[in-house]
Amino acid sequence: MAWLGGFGRLCAVFLAICCFSFQGASSQLVVSPVGHTLVYALAGSDVTLLVSFTGADDPTVTWLMGGLPVVTWTIGSDVPPDIAEDRKKVLNIDPNGSLTFVNVTLGYTSNYTFEMTKSGLAKSVTSFTLEVFESIQNVILTQPDLVIEGSKQFTLQYSMLQGVVQQQMWFFNDIEINSNSQYTVAERSLVIHGPNRRDTGRYTVFLMNPFSNVTTRINVTVLYGPEKPILEALPAQPFYLSGDTLSVSCKAEGFPLPTAKWDFGSQIPDQLNGVLNLTNVQTNQAGTYMCTLVNEQSKEKLQMNIILKVYERPSGNPMCSVQSVNNVNLQYYCMWPGGTPQAVLSFPTLSNTSSGAETFSLTFNASDNLNGKTVTCMADHPVEQNQCSVTASSPMKFLPSVRTRVSSDGKIVVTIECVSEASPEAVVSWSQGSETVAAGTTYQISSNATQLQIRDYNVSNFILQNYTCTCSNPLGSQRREVHLQGPSISDFSLFRNLNGTIVTLTWEVPPTSVVTGFDIQMKGPYLPNKSRNGTQKRGSADVFHTIQQKPGSVRSVDIFFLDPSLTYRFRVIPKALMVEGEPSEVQRIGPGEGLSGAAIAGIAAGIPCSLFFIVLLGIAIYFCFHSNKNKSRQRRYPVSRAVEKAITTQTETTPHHLLTGGLKSPPDYNRLNLTPSERSMALPSFVPPAPVRVATTV
Repeated sequence: MAWLGGFGRLCAVFLAICCFSFQGASSQLVVSPVGHTLVYALAGSDVTLLVSFTGADDPTVTWLMGGLPVVTWTIGSDVPPDIAEDRKKVLNIDPNGSLTFVNVTLGYTSNYTFEMTKSGLAKSVTSFTLEVFESIQNVILTQPDLVIEGSKQFTLQYSMLQGVVQQQMWFFNDIEINSNSQYTVAERSLVIHGPNRRDTGRYTVFLMNPFSNVTTRINVTVLYGPEKPILEALPAQPFYLSGDTLSVSCKAEGFPLPTAKWDFGSQIPDQLNGVLNLTNVQTNQAGTYMCTLVNEQSKEKLQMNIILKVYERPSGNPMCSVQSVNNVNLQYYCMWPGGTPQAVLSFPTLSNTSSGAETFSLTFNASDNLNGKTVTCMADHPVEQNQCSVTASSPMKFLPSVRTRVSSDGKIVVTIECVSEASPEAVVSWSQGSETVAAGTTYQISSNATQLQIRDYNVSNFILQNYTCTCSNPLGSQRREVHLQGPSISDFSLFRNLNGTIVTLTWEVPPTSVVTGFDIQMKGPYLPNKSRNGTQKRGSADVFHTIQQKPGSVRSVDIFFLDPSLTYRFRVIPKALMVEGEPSEVQRIGPGEGLSGAAIAGIAAGIPCSLFFIVLLGIAIYFCFHSNKNKSRQRRYPVSRAVEKAITTQTETTPHHLLTGGLKSPPDYNRLNLTPSERSMALPSFVPPAPVRVATTV
């Protein structure tokens, strides 16, 4: 085989040279195999699927393994072949497109397709079949422990350490066995149907493949004759779960050994030598199994029964819920369907005496002690104990939401949604004033009543209308009123970029405002228009004009191509179809941003006035200070007798605020809010100065 591989490679090289010599002479891409298309290989060896081609210089080749691409390459390309990462150690592509397997393994046994494509030429394809074999080693032939005459069948099976079998042959006492009513030759086994004593003898199996062959023999003895049977299930346990695998055996002592037969109602389980192998056992296979032993010579019969219990866990987990009964009572549900046997369900916190199977419920009058109380359902099953919980609660406070849109027929559609978390689910009702809202042309209510749609052409019909939604369950209710109002804006802001060329306007609307769109208006220079000759500007506007229109769901917009050296003013007008609401406040951007013209003029006029006032204030302070200083000076010139007399006749009752000569007045304790006992020192006393005689010199 090695020399054949070398010869094939030489042929491939020769054909490749020929193809290269005559390239361009033919306009048809032709691919053909070199050698056999059915290739045998020994695992661990190297093997090549040789191909040749003509009609192109650098075609693209693809090798497919069982229809899936494994190698892709353009012949002559510097780009490495595209080979799956897990196959790079095994697969190599030769320069002529042939596929080489290095240390090939059994997993590469498959059909391979070689596809070659070239732009402008038809695709060319050829196919191979690769079969990888291992040398057959250590073949062991086995039989059941006991072959009983009259049993249904017994099977001879072979196992081996390694190897791939291409052909097997069975022999009984050196006579070849073919499949018939007595024998069935299957893969790796020989089944003998209805064995008897004549089947005692030597059985031989012959295995072969292109690289090896092995012969193995075994002697088989058919036994008969019953004794008291022994029945057991393995593994031994009180019950089995659905899906388990177990075996139930029926054995008896004696010589020859007896035949055994299992019975289970109308079903006859598979059996071999008195052993039942139950794989993926199901609940319908639970019950009483009877084993019958028969002595074929004496015709004596013995019977014994065994009971199998097969349980199945209920699917999923227990499910708890609470429902409203006439919006007055609470009904607690617990469900855990399926299972064998059915699970036993109970609510211990609600009742110690009531229980049910698979589905269980209890009904109670709604009361405050059940509001917010968590109730647990206990689910008992032989396989598993489980539980679930549910909490009943009254509706919680909620905020209604209002959405506005325009229908295809031009009507305003206002949707009010009221959703309150509650268990059981809250029932929603709608009213307008004292009247209940009923579904019709103008009003539409969703299937769960959480949404109310109001349809009308005239926005004025929505204004000053009050709607009330009530969410209630047996444990309580919550009410909210919705007052619809006309189109309006609650907040308007402006943000600009660092260059001042783009501004972003953002706004909000009141939650209950009916708005279907917005007009974005600007006052100031017109925004530039793009024309064929480039960007141009067209004057400015002294009044607000609409530059964009946005739907009612939009809350921001970007304005581009602004001149930072110019002044712009923006505002947003909310609309409900053709009805306009009050414009938003005006946002301004540009030089002197934040100061109006009047403010600037006021500041300019106020500066000189302020300076003049400061000068006058300084002069007044100076004169006051100078005057006080002159008054505080002590007189040093003589006084007249009249003055002396007036001074000497002064009494101690002179108020302290008339003192002169720099004496300080006593503190005002009334102002300090101190009682006599809180004073830290005695009040100062005023002593008038002694009379002074002054001589007058003339």
